[in-house]
Amino acid sequence: MAKRDTFITIRTEGALLPPDLLQQIAFGTGIDGLSPESYHLAGERLNEAVTRAWNRMLGACANFKSAREKLADSDAGTTITRERWLMPLFQELGYGRLQTSRAYEIEGKTYHISHMWEGTPIHLITFRADLDTRLPGTVGASRMSPHGMMQEFLNRTDEHLWAFLSNGLRLRILRDNSSLTRQAYLEFDIEAMMEGEVYADFALLWLLCHQSRVEGDKPEECWLEKWSRFAQETGKRVM
Repeated sequence: MAKRDTFITIRTEGALLPPDLLQQIAFGTGIDGLSPESYHLAGERLNEAVTRAWNRMLGACANFKSAREKLADSDAGTTITRERWLMPLFQELGYGRLQTSRAYEIEGKTYHISHMWEGTPIHLITFRADLDTRLPGTVGASRMSPHGMMQEFLNRTDEHLWAFLSNGLRLRILRDNSSLTRQAYLEFDIEAMMEGEVYADFALLWLLCHQSRVEGDKPEECWLEKWSRFAQETGKRVM
């Protein structure tokens, strides 16, 4: 990966996972948690695992695009988004075959989270739905926008700290941020990433979204949380 100041298809909002931290993760400098062992790789280097996943997902992306073009307007598109694209992607990220989640009810409000990996919500919706727009009649997007629903769910529960949200075109990492007044998330434009063959951005997606980044006996012990705290502490020292 050639060094550069910005990533082409990656956008960070708020101070959740700031650009300086992304650079450190991408280039493996001055930060812990980037050994093959921490990603549960046995005798395989990180770049080898990323390349293997990249090659598989290039084929899956072409398959998904072809299926979208042939899809009838009356089809919600949820099944092909999940089966042709997002489920294979999360398999390459180490989650195995994601299991459908039950609906969660909190003080009379129901949250239709599509999947759950241990304590990490993973909400996968149709490519026809925008992440920031309410879509009546669509499960997981009818009452409020998918992003708003996921953020509210994280904010109102203690056992869920980080989450993933995707419509197959964009993928976001979210965290409980009930104390903040503005949105904070990291977004990957995976449509532009794959069609433009931006391998370096995919490598960072793999490093950040891998299953090993959200595992831990407690949510606050996972690597995403450690990295986020590291960025905050580093930023305070610089200031």
